[in-house]
Amino acid sequence: MSEWKECTLGNSPIEIIDGDRGENYPSQTEFSNSGYCLFLNAKNVCKSGFSFQECQFITAEKDNVLRKGKLNRHDIVLTTRGTVGNVAYYGEHVPYENIRINSGMVIIRPNQNELYPLFCYYSLINLRFNLDTYISGTAQPQLPIKDMVNMPISLPSLSTQRAIAEVLSSLDDKIDLLTRQNATLEALAQTYFREWFVEEASEEWETMRLWDILESIESGSRPKGGIDPNLLDGVPSLGAESINGIGVYDFSKTKYVTREFYSNMRRGIVKSYDVLIYKDGAYVGKKGMFGNGFPFSEFAVNEHVFILRSNAKASQIFLYFLLQEEELAQLNSNSAQPGLNQPAMNAYEVVLPPIKQIHDFEVLAKPMIDKIFSNANQIKTLQKLRDTLLPKLVNGEVRITV
Repeated sequence: MSEWKECTLGNSPIEIIDGDRGENYPSQTEFSNSGYCLFLNAKNVCKSGFSFQECQFITAEKDNVLRKGKLNRHDIVLTTRGTVGNVAYYGEHVPYENIRINSGMVIIRPNQNELYPLFCYYSLINLRFNLDTYISGTAQPQLPIKDMVNMPISLPSLSTQRAIAEVLSSLDDKIDLLTRQNATLEALAQTYFREWFVEEASEEWETMRLWDILESIESGSRPKGGIDPNLLDGVPSLGAESINGIGVYDFSKTKYVTREFYSNMRRGIVKSYDVLIYKDGAYVGKKGMFGNGFPFSEFAVNEHVFILRSNAKASQIFLYFLLQEEELAQLNSNSAQPGLNQPAMNAYEVVLPPIKQIHDFEVLAKPMIDKIFSNANQIKTLQKLRDTLLPKLVNGEVRITV
């Protein structure tokens, strides 16, 4: 480690930039769904980097009156309030030219003559595993800049920084490629479904209840007193955090039940190609599907998730695309607390095409779905390799020959 320099964020070649929190900070009425400048919210900076599913924008005029807090390419965003420690890199791949941080974030801007931005990004990811010492606040955790500057960081030569970043970014690039391929495959299957069964639908097709095409619908269960958050082994139990489409799973949020509890479960054990529907709270109507051993060889769902299995009148993949999240959300059976119940699901009206057409769609779509599961298993392996290598590389425990 002789050529490595041990320092803190405060005396390293970076600038920590806060957002503009003054009188010109945007009010809720000044945000829109499109516009000149993306104004980041907490959902845009997650554990895996940037997410742009829910965006809000401000006008060029509003952007011009704000002072600090605007990103330059190769800046890093670090969340400092609420969910602390999420990190995102503003590289060339990000599709927005104008981005500002909100009041719960800071910009980390490296001096590129001394600190390679991607190495800085991976070093900040590594730091989040040891944040407890620097976080304050109980009701809402915070990471003030005055404490952040004391966080340690190790800096090798610039050439070594680049080499380390190339190893880690090559893994991230492969993960990103497979993730985007999966999104494309699901969208393609959705397009075929829409063409065959919506745009080319026949008035002769029969309208029936969802229950008429189901073999079963069931929800899971949980241990008395709820899931033990300290249980780090056993059988995974899936909830809202895991219902995100086909083959999408966040392993950092895995929760477990004991093997004994799982062995005594009479319902809620997931099989390949089961259709999973989240039935409570803000995520009501979200759907998902897993298969071919992904994400686990055996797992269950909790009491907030429905498992749907089709009968001979349909198929699992047809059933998945038949159910529309927006329509399911409208089946809200509880005005005080959003949620779906089984009678509402059973009565949900569907239009059923001829069984041959359903089978033809299954033949077309199943290889796409199986490819998604195969890619998802590769992503899981690559993520594990990256997460194992990252701390060893950025701390100098594993050396790279430049």
